[in-house]
Amino acid sequence: MAKQTTPSGDERLENIGSTLSKAEQFIEKNKNIITYVIAGIALVVLGIWGYNNFIHGPKVTKAENEIYMAQMYYEMDSLNLALNGDGNHAGFLEIIDNFGGTPSGNLAHYYVGMIYLKQGLFEDAIEELEKFDGDDDIIGPMATGCIGDAYMELGNQEEALEYYLDASEQSENSFTSPMYLMRAAWVYEAMGDWDNALELYTKIRNDYRKSFEGSEINKYIARATAMKNSAQ
Repeated sequence: MAKQTTPSGDERLENIGSTLSKAEQFIEKNKNIITYVIAGIALVVLGIWGYNNFIHGPKVTKAENEIYMAQMYYEMDSLNLALNGDGNHAGFLEIIDNFGGTPSGNLAHYYVGMIYLKQGLFEDAIEELEKFDGDDDIIGPMATGCIGDAYMELGNQEEALEYYLDASEQSENSFTSPMYLMRAAWVYEAMGDWDNALELYTKIRNDYRKSFEGSEINKYIARATAMKNSAQ
């Protein structure tokens, strides 16, 4: 096998110099294109910065101010005013139209869905709640669970069950998780599926004993056990 020789220090310097020379030639040959690319990147960065600081940022702030009164009307159970506004202050529907893409515009979908649910407009409620992008530990699962409520009102137990189970797992906490596990268990009961109902009741007892549902779970376990035994 031929012996490989290691380049000397001078040869290495020559190679580096040759490489640099080729790079310089490339830059000189393509300097206009490179200038355009750098300028384009700078414009994109400046555009994003300007949008966030002069357009999106103020829009977010204005949306937060606008939604306040609609939330107040909702808490007062003045649902029509919350939905449509009072002539001076925007309602949730107007906030969705004017401030889509902001956190307040997203939250307005949740409120509109809840209002429709209370008004018995179940299909409209589902549509609005599905538009809500909720990563909050409480409101997110609540929105998912309320879709389940709407499906129950429409007589669709299978869809309701799916959403209740999703809501129970969406953010595991002692408020929404046992609440939607309980509702899912009730759906299983309505279907005559006592095994799965008991499984969920037992999960509540084991994992969420200190929750409101956990405080009275033993009577549900006893009832489901009795119904299971009588059905055998």
